Amino acid sequence: MSELINNREQNKMSNSEREAIIKQSFMDLHNGKSVEEIKSRLIDKVGYITIGEISRFQHAIMEDMNLEAHDATEICLQHREIFKDLIEKTLATHPEEQPGHPVHTFKLENRELEKLVNDKIKPHLQDFEQDDHEEHRLKLLEDCNLLLDIGKHYERKEQLLFPYLEKYGIYGPTNMMWKIDDFIQDAIKDTKKMLSDYDGNQQPVVEVVNFFIDQVNEMIYREENILFPMSLNNLTEDEWMKIANESDEIGFCLISPDDWKPERNVIVDEQITTKGFIKMETGILSLKQLELLLNHLPVDITFIDKDDVVRYFSKGKERIFARTKAVIGRTVQNCHPPRSVHVVEELLEDFKTGKKDTEDFWIKVKGKYVYIRYFAVRDEDGEYIGTMEFSQNIAPIQEIEGEKRILS
Repeated sequence: MSELINNREQNKMSNSEREAIIKQSFMDLHNGKSVEEIKSRLIDKVGYITIGEISRFQHAIMEDMNLEAHDATEICLQHREIFKDLIEKTLATHPEEQPGHPVHTFKLENRELEKLVNDKIKPHLQDFEQDDHEEHRLKLLEDCNLLLDIGKHYERKEQLLFPYLEKYGIYGPTNMMWKIDDFIQDAIKDTKKMLSDYDGNQQPVVEVVNFFIDQVNEMIYREENILFPMSLNNLTEDEWMKIANESDEIGFCLISPDDWKPERNVIVDEQITTKGFIKMETGILSLKQLELLLNHLPVDITFIDKDDVVRYFSKGKERIFARTKAVIGRTVQNCHPPRSVHVVEELLEDFKTGKKDTEDFWIKVKGKYVYIRYFAVRDEDGEYIGTMEFSQNIAPIQEIEGEKRILS
């Protein structure tokens, strides 16, 4: 009878009253109230909670918090404990069960990740704790090399799935997950370095391995109980097909997935193309000629408009940094890991205010020596209209010696 009364009370509650209770629950958690007390109140007052409600209020409260790894993961664990039994199940169909569907692929990768961290790394860590001789150290090091493949799983999530969620106004899980993805990958890399340069100190190795084991498992839970259901409730089949078609460019984690072949295999392109010509001050080119010309440049070019929105990138034969079509229409800040966003914003602010017109960087990555240049693009009146990123592998140029004056 009490359950019936509670359901009636929940049905009478207005949306604003319901949202106020959920939002206050987040605030109470961060103000020190116990998980048990908060959860009991939510069950009593609102009953089931949608994934969208969790995401919206989590984002509203945490967007301004500058969290370290421990703080971010601890807060997410508390959120999970509160909401894991209250999430309303709303999916009527299960397209993610189709082999090759992006969610099906993500889940296959998660099963392999679970096997790796729970069935291999955990036992190998126990062996290492008991005896840190060479064989046990090398097994853990081999495990870390395998687990670094997780970067492909996270990059597809961040560069392909997150942009579509953001188009629907969903930011909460994307911002927090990206941060924790980085924490996990940093922990794996730290472990690899400690094992490669092992000095006999077991404890730091044990602590960081236990950290990333826990966090890999927690991220799998968050993906499969919050991120993927939310995505399936919002994204269209066309959007899933675009994600599937661009996934190969980034690659897959520990598996080789099937191709996805839904019944309707047509992608509706949002961009309407024309077969006309473009007249410029110094010549006339067809759209096809212009696109081929840009794609044959031995450099990567990306253009961001005055509102920081990515509008174009060239697609050369050997791109230095991965780009997918999902970034088009996305703000450049959301295309970078949270920890480097402040650098991007500072650079763009310098361009917008006229403090700078260019900025250069040079880094070594994946066997290449990459020269990255940024240019403020201004019109004839000096008004800022955007930024161009120009990246080039200059290692072959640095190797040039002498002169070449005749055709080879």
